[in-house]
Amino acid sequence: MSPQNPYFPERVPIDAYGNNGFRFAGTSHRGSLLILPGGVYGWDPVTSEDFTPENFSHVFEQAMQIDFLLLGTGKTLLSPSAEVSKAFVEANVGLEFMDTGAACRTFNVLLGEERAVAAALLAVE
Repeated sequence: MSPQNPYFPERVPIDAYGNNGFRFAGTSHRGSLLILPGGVYGWDPVTSEDFTPENFSHVFEQAMQIDFLLLGTGKTLLSPSAEVSKAFVEANVGLEFMDTGAACRTFNVLLGEERAVAAALLAVE
């Protein structure tokens, strides 16, 4: 499912994460996040078991503007399914997965370097 309206109209750094949500750009969001060139969106997945190619459709729609996606898999590093990995290969978007904390920190650094990065982040407690 594709997000419809962004919470914020551009990519911005993550100021904090935890308590089942995120803080960014002077606002907060409860739940998972998808950060794309087109903005910051709420994202449906709650656990890594929810990762399906359909949950990344908005990423694939913006693939021409994204070199790779950082996938925050929650408290621990978990590999996405072969089906999800294949969808990223077919879309020509790199996929790097790590725990959500590491993904937030890495995203902020790469955003500061003005890299063509996106992030899909599972909320953690």
